[in-house]
Amino acid sequence: MGSVTEFSQRMSPHPFYSFLKERSSRPLPGREAQFKMTPVPIGSDFTIPRNPPQTATPSAVLALLYPNPEQELNLILTLRTSDIQHGGQVSFPGGKQEKGETLEQTAVRETQEEIGIPEASISIACAITPIYLFRTDNQIYPYIGFLEAEPHFKPNLNEVEEVFSCPLKRLANGECIRKKRDRFLKNEFEVPYWDVHRVPVWGATAMMISELVELYKEFVRE
Repeated sequence: MGSVTEFSQRMSPHPFYSFLKERSSRPLPGREAQFKMTPVPIGSDFTIPRNPPQTATPSAVLALLYPNPEQELNLILTLRTSDIQHGGQVSFPGGKQEKGETLEQTAVRETQEEIGIPEASISIACAITPIYLFRTDNQIYPYIGFLEAEPHFKPNLNEVEEVFSCPLKRLANGECIRKKRDRFLKNEFEVPYWDVHRVPVWGATAMMISELVELYKEFVRE
């Protein structure tokens, strides 16, 4: 199984794609960017584990972008169905790595299976910083991918309740960052989230978006 990692010759790549291809050879914003959207315990010294054990299950997700007619980028997100792992939450398409495939191939395959985007239409720009989910013992490897135009979604209704998009520019200007208090893991937390859907985008997905946004801000400044 293979995945397309370069734009077709019939269209020029989006400038942000080209930026990421070069930028990924240098140190990424990493955990510093991710921590901006990390839940913070209130009145407790509880620390969420961030370093995976060797037994952690490798998984991959895809932050997939497409341009509108004005070449402004939109980020694709999914709302999970309520009866699966992480049900009822907003996430990127993705899942567990299967035997014999690379993590990049996992991200692309899962995207096709979950929202119906053909593998051949996806161009991978780079990987960003992995995140460990200690409650499920998963090490998540995020990739940033691009489409040449707005796609036609065909969600797998067994896994995906809804597919929606958010302008990357809106995420970058900070207008949709909110905070709430929530209780989980027997502790109270201040939880930052992206207010771009009726369901708050928080946790690992919010943290991965934060790193993507930092890279986009660098691109805009250049």
